[in-house]
Amino acid sequence: MKYVLDTNILLIYLRNHPLSTFLETQYDPFSLPNIPIVSVVSVGEIQSLALRNNWGRKRVEVLNEFLNELVITSINSQDVIQRYAEIDAYSQVKLFDKPLDGSSRNMGKNDLWIASTASVAEATLITADSDFHHLDGEFLDVIKVDL
Repeated sequence: MKYVLDTNILLIYLRNHPLSTFLETQYDPFSLPNIPIVSVVSVGEIQSLALRNNWGRKRVEVLNEFLNELVITSINSQDVIQRYAEIDAYSQVKLFDKPLDGSSRNMGKNDLWIASTASVAEATLITADSDFHHLDGEFLDVIKVDL
């Protein structure tokens, strides 16, 4: 199975949060035949976090080693760009051939890119964020874990 790991899941692993043990036991995203994927957007988010929080050299090295274990996907693809547009319109109840039940859902732009990446890759998104819930079963499969 292919898993796209949201930025908050990367942080769970990097911080050795107890939830990482649950994720390994339940989904085992780093063991074959599973494929752990991360959007380049999440890489940017986590590198920004490292700079803003003044992570030391050793912690940045751990981050880079961890990222080397993942397939990093680009958003520079017409398929991902098109899916971004569709998910954004859907979330704003403006995708007329696929209406969203209820009111619009405001998603952060980075979350839109991450969801688009998972959707095009036909991967399950693992997140601790509820912002993807309305996309589950429509554009992608979402596993939401509680912190």
